Amino acid sequence: MQVLVVGAGVVGLAIARAAAVDGHEVIVAEAAEGIGTGTSSRNSEVIHGGIYYPTGSLRARHCTEGRRLLYAYCLTRGVPHRKCGKLIVATKDAEIKKIEQIQAQGAANGVEGLTLIGGNAARDLEPELHCVAAVHSPETGIIDSHALMLSLQGELEDRGGAIAFHTPVERIERSAAGWTVYFGGAEPGELVVDAVVNSAGHGAQRLARVTEGYPQQRVPRLVPAKGNYFGYAGRPAFSRLIYPAPVDGGLGVHVTLDLAGRMRFGPDVEWLKDGPYDYAVDPRRADSFYAAIRTYFPRLPDASLVPDYAGIRPKLTGPGETAADFLIDRPADHGVPNLVQLYGIESPGLTSALSIANEVIESLTAG
Repeated sequence: MQVLVVGAGVVGLAIARAAAVDGHEVIVAEAAEGIGTGTSSRNSEVIHGGIYYPTGSLRARHCTEGRRLLYAYCLTRGVPHRKCGKLIVATKDAEIKKIEQIQAQGAANGVEGLTLIGGNAARDLEPELHCVAAVHSPETGIIDSHALMLSLQGELEDRGGAIAFHTPVERIERSAAGWTVYFGGAEPGELVVDAVVNSAGHGAQRLARVTEGYPQQRVPRLVPAKGNYFGYAGRPAFSRLIYPAPVDGGLGVHVTLDLAGRMRFGPDVEWLKDGPYDYAVDPRRADSFYAAIRTYFPRLPDASLVPDYAGIRPKLTGPGETAADFLIDRPADHGVPNLVQLYGIESPGLTSALSIANEVIESLTAG
């Protein structure tokens, strides 16, 4: 089967690699100049445990299974990562019930090793931490996301697959042989393939609307949400990731670490209207960061936060609404053969990528 994957983010690359491993001919069409230039390169680089999501949801299932697959993949391919663990903290008594519910949700999702510890035990692990209780997640980690994407690209290409950069897809039409895909860019053209996977991230809805025969009522709205990060100007105060109790639209301003030993804080949630997107971090947002961080890191020095970077999530729900699940629209769901549409693949999309890829390829080969 000839498979076209639209989008060379981490999920698109994982799908393309899985298709190539399965013996298919694979081409990836990417509008940008390189792999992972969008959401995939602008996140916390966290390997999530799978704790927060409703049991049985795609996010819960793919995050938990994807995490196990990802750790195994990193070990066998030499992708830099570290299983550093995470503490989800209650900074006041009123939040203890909330983190107890989080622990119960994680356990129901099959997340291994979650334990509820008191404030003193948490400070034994992280002396700079202020909290009255915490959930310890030993399975949470961090990863070099670009190294992961390079590895996926390498496996794809080793199996005869290819990525066409600077190749935006303008429209997709049904043909007797499958799908005719029309490309724009500096060298416009067309290509006939058997199957199409839309993993275009923020462009997924637009692409779905120009796909002939796909039911338009199935295209969800896009609700972009910007997450800003601030770097820490001193030596890292923590050796584990520190997460407060979740907030509307995200998991709160948390401590993230990278493999180079740097500590940063973020993301917050800044709801946007449709593009063009501005990825600049407004230094004035640091004021709200100081207040949020000092609830669990009271010794955060003044003037220690510096604007770092921002990412924008392709959410399907807005402020005050229950967070939407991943939406993977398969042939069995919409009735159009050899077509898979992916919407709202944001956090924990990086962790979930290998598991999502397996489901997508299975849905294409199921007939």
